[in-house]
Amino acid sequence: MTAVILAAGVASRLQPLTANTPKSLLPIGGKPLLQRSLETLDQCGIEKTIIVTGFLREMIEGFVASLRPATKVEFVHNPIFDSTNNNYSLWLAGTALKGEEMVLLDADVIFHAGILRRLLDNPHPDALVLRSEGRLGAEEIKVELDAGRYVLKIGKEIDPRTAAGESVGLEKFSAATTERLFDLLGRRKSIYEFYEASFQEMIDGGAKVAAVDSGGLPCLEIDTFEDLRAAEALAPCIE
Repeated sequence: MTAVILAAGVASRLQPLTANTPKSLLPIGGKPLLQRSLETLDQCGIEKTIIVTGFLREMIEGFVASLRPATKVEFVHNPIFDSTNNNYSLWLAGTALKGEEMVLLDADVIFHAGILRRLLDNPHPDALVLRSEGRLGAEEIKVELDAGRYVLKIGKEIDPRTAAGESVGLEKFSAATTERLFDLLGRRKSIYEFYEASFQEMIDGGAKVAAVDSGGLPCLEIDTFEDLRAAEALAPCIE
């Protein structure tokens, strides 16, 4: 299985912190987010990782080189990161992925290693991590489930009252589903949208994506200064 980490964005909502530093390199609890993700992938036995860069790519590449992680890292660059969304960045990883199984991570998520283990150990070949506890608002990517706890709907526009929780930005897909997903991304790549729109089209077409609950283990997507403060509070629980 190959990991894909999306780390191309500008993170304008965190300026001035991100004016000269990619969000993935912001230290949380004294350790950059990207380092946390790579260490967790190492712990879980992932041997290959593709990192999609954009903003300040040289800083990310240099930082990873200094870490010398056990997982083999390959970089893919999104040259139009400032005018595209994460669906385009993910699509760019397709050539390097070469039809393998994929575990997908957003670079701005801090999470307990046990969550990734839950996802990888789950018997369903296609699954995403669901945070069922805590607040849901307009910003979260929300999920509705069917009676079998498969994903029925996914997106920001879902009513929090009908949502089972938040998709935190950790997913895994079989080789066959990955190929299907990249076909959809290739068709939709010119649309400025989140990659979950392609998930939704795939699900509407019959794909079964299971929800793996985070089980109360800490995880948080970092978009705002409020998120940063919350992440600093979570960091001691994630070490």
